[in-house]
Amino acid sequence: MENLQDGKQRDLSKNKSDSTNKFLTTDQGVKINDDNNSLKAGERGPSLLEDFILREKITHFDHERIPERIVHARGSGAHGFFEVTTPIPELTKAGFLQEAGMKTPVFARFSTVAGSRGSSDLARDVRGFSVKFYTQQGIYDLVGNNMPVFFIQDASKFPDLIHAVKPEPHNEMPQAASAHDTFWDFISLMPESMHMIMWIMSDRALPRSLRMMEGFGVHTFRLINEANESVFVKFHWKPKLGTHAVAWDEAQKISGKNSDFHRQDLWEAIEMGNFPEWELGVQIIPTSDENKYEFDLLDPTKLVPEELVPVTIIGRMVLNKNPDNFFAETEQIAFHPGHVVPGIDFSNDPLLQGRLFSYTDTQLSRLGSPNFHEIPINRSIAPVHNNQRDGHMRQEINIGRVSYQPNSLGGGCPYQAKISEGGFTSFNERIDAYKIRQRSESFNDHFGQAKLFFNSQTSTEKSHIVKALRFELGKVETMAIRIRMLGLLSKVDKVLAEKVAIGIGSTIPPVLETPLNHGVSPENEMGTQESTTVEQSIAASDALTMLKNPTNTSTIASRKVAIICDNGVSEVCILKMKNALLKEDANGFIIAPHLGSITTDEKVAVAVDFSLLTASSVLFDAVYVPHGLEINAIAENDDVSEFLNDAYKHCKVIGADGQAIKVISAVPFASKIKNSDDGIILTNEIASEGFVQQFITAMGKHRFWEREVNLYK
Repeated sequence: MENLQDGKQRDLSKNKSDSTNKFLTTDQGVKINDDNNSLKAGERGPSLLEDFILREKITHFDHERIPERIVHARGSGAHGFFEVTTPIPELTKAGFLQEAGMKTPVFARFSTVAGSRGSSDLARDVRGFSVKFYTQQGIYDLVGNNMPVFFIQDASKFPDLIHAVKPEPHNEMPQAASAHDTFWDFISLMPESMHMIMWIMSDRALPRSLRMMEGFGVHTFRLINEANESVFVKFHWKPKLGTHAVAWDEAQKISGKNSDFHRQDLWEAIEMGNFPEWELGVQIIPTSDENKYEFDLLDPTKLVPEELVPVTIIGRMVLNKNPDNFFAETEQIAFHPGHVVPGIDFSNDPLLQGRLFSYTDTQLSRLGSPNFHEIPINRSIAPVHNNQRDGHMRQEINIGRVSYQPNSLGGGCPYQAKISEGGFTSFNERIDAYKIRQRSESFNDHFGQAKLFFNSQTSTEKSHIVKALRFELGKVETMAIRIRMLGLLSKVDKVLAEKVAIGIGSTIPPVLETPLNHGVSPENEMGTQESTTVEQSIAASDALTMLKNPTNTSTIASRKVAIICDNGVSEVCILKMKNALLKEDANGFIIAPHLGSITTDEKVAVAVDFSLLTASSVLFDAVYVPHGLEINAIAENDDVSEFLNDAYKHCKVIGADGQAIKVISAVPFASKIKNSDDGIILTNEIASEGFVQQFITAMGKHRFWEREVNLYK
């Protein structure tokens, strides 16, 4: 056995591998002809099980980490129910969508994608949005994200995408961040990612709360009715509280102050009875319209604009119970897009087709057994009878001597169900095509919808995208990667590219490199594509902007207000504000220089919720400084000054009355206050009803982004 006691470094050279100037191969040493496309039955056909290259690649990827999820490792979940509001039996035979008022138990899990279980909730990232429906026909999983599109078109590239965004392998840095070379190297060579890049650089990647973000099924699915008629469908979750975000600087500070911000927010909202709620909507596309649009319905990097196909609301989801045990429920829940019930089926989306293989495979690694369906959180409420037996951690105790089909000793049981008895059948889609590793030319437009998304944003949101790209690309050390990205950005919007270029000290290349040819030998370019831009039939979509989105409601339910106090504070001011907030289902919290209690002007002790040491404005939605006899002490407190300055910088509502106006006038941002800035509510009156109402109305606008320097005006 090797002796390492002498302190010499162990020789690992024989285990090292250098891929420079080498061909790409399988694990068995077979040279790979096309690593960009899975094997399909025709350009737009389904992926084939015989694709050993795809299966080997994804199998290896699925088993790279144990026991933590490789992606979506950090998550939060809750129990609830789904209730049908508008049945759609004419579209689907799915039992849980047949009757108005019918309720189905659900468990929803929200997650970040790139970070580990111990990372921050507020990383700039996609958020997973997955719902397990415990229907009478079996388990149905709607496994989605808070963004309607994805980075890649084919599942073959998913391991590459995640490898690129994960911490770099030589030093395991950075954690839960895309602002590094390997991610942007990959993206700069994959123009199909440009639509998703617009989303991930937008405020959608920084939700104020998990309860305040939309959810999407991402892929195109099928609905099938009793007559075996099919339509295509896109799934949407619309939050009752509206879609809201935080500022990037705020997100970074929240990560330092409370890395469990989203997790705690969801938990506390449910505990306090502020149950999160979403409406479930569907976009229905007749099969006759499959090739109607300027984009391909099977392309997961594309969305269907709501102006072309409106979203029809069919139900609502309410989350009303927190898990009893995080590990047993939130951590062990196993989602799979292949968990469907009769009436719901798949399309030939090549990313979806790969996921149908991948999810079962990764659960085997993560949960250690094919019996993961027997874990209580994953268990179907519909009876389960089959001939699957044994395996690690088997819980079901099967009786009898028969475990095969067909059989006579068991009376032929369990027996197959006829279609009329609820047996699942796939849609009878005709497929007549050659086996091929290639994508349809209809997948070639990589910039049309990226332009649509960017053009749909307000100037404030465009400015945030500029700042996000300056931050991300400013962290990239390799100049060639920055320049390639500027070239791609110029295909989306030249002004966007110019403003990003200024921020990172680079110039836009005069000629755009053809990224997809990178890494492909000259004599073999099979599977590569030309990147094109297809003009969209609509110029802009309000559904794509958070600030103009109809779901951006004015409610302040469950919002948190920091009430900065000290001894001598006006008791009537505190009570009026707190009571008014409670009527709106919001809450006010007493923040003071120390914990314990303070004494009001009426000599009444008031409990302190947080000290200035344990609190920060980034953890609250608005700040109120009430009138008080000893307010000068607060005005001279550096922690209060920082608290208020951050609130102003992050465009939040700030209010003060009576003598407390002195506090506002003493902080650095006071000189920036403009008469038109409605987010600063000041009055000399004490305990004024009008002031309180004005403060609450301003909170309903969420943020006053006009305070920022707008890079895109």
